[in-house]
Amino acid sequence: MDKLRIREAIAVEGRYDAHAVRACFDTAVIELNGFGIYKNAPLRAQLSKYASSCGLIVLTDSDSAGFMIRSRVSKCVPPGTVKHAYIPDIAGKEKRKKRPSAEGTLGVEGMSREVIINAVLSAGATVDSAEPQPALSPVTRVMLYDDGFFGGADSAAFRRKLTDRLGLPAKLSVSALVDALNRLCGAEKYSILVNEIKKETEEQK
Repeated sequence: MDKLRIREAIAVEGRYDAHAVRACFDTAVIELNGFGIYKNAPLRAQLSKYASSCGLIVLTDSDSAGFMIRSRVSKCVPPGTVKHAYIPDIAGKEKRKKRPSAEGTLGVEGMSREVIINAVLSAGATVDSAEPQPALSPVTRVMLYDDGFFGGADSAAFRRKLTDRLGLPAKLSVSALVDALNRLCGAEKYSILVNEIKKETEEQK
């Protein structure tokens, strides 16, 4: 299958994730070796170099470990040079593994080609020869608060309905969710989703 050529490098947790991503994209793919990034100064320097020169997209599993690694990468590169790609929470086990992960969800290596490509493009990857896309009206943190997605007693469950619809992991922080919404849909589509979720919630009462 043809690969998409993008400008940014992609950072993944391990070699099996890297194999899956390289099958989709023609770009530099950097293996973080899981938590190895915490003790590997040359690797952190490499990430910073890529981030400064062409941009960096971080694509980790959507479990707790993946988010810890993602956070560490963000702290070792210049501000504004990293984009975050997210895979959805999907229960399952990769074929090569004897048992599921600690949280019972598939990692990057277990995702389909379509899901991986969509995650990376939704993060704002720059595709070679792609026409520039018009800017979307922004979603703000205040909008999420006003719509009940954080700060309330039922906010977590309400927010989960939004992340499920967008194929995003439930563990996203509010700030990360705002960033993802602005890359994925913008304020207009967000408002449509909110109305659908509110209607669905009312019908379930």
